[in-house]
Amino acid sequence: MPDGEQRNQRQAARDARDLPDARESVPDAQESDAARRRRRAQFLRELHEAKQLRDRVQPRRARAARMRQQMRMRTFRW
Repeated sequence: MPDGEQRNQRQAARDARDLPDARESVPDAQESDAARRRRRAQFLRELHEAKQLRDRVQPRRARAARMRQQMRMRTFRW
């Protein structure tokens, strides 16, 4: 999927999340839990995006990291 299309989907998802909820009678504990999960999901998305950007701008380091990970998986015993 091209980067521009991913960016548009993420923006649309953020816009949909920012709309006020119709369920305002939900208890505060559940609401705060849902808000925490939304913030966590957004953080993880942005972290993944930052890692992808770092891999694009530092291809040698990214390749070395992939090789180290493959070696770890190759030598790992179940």
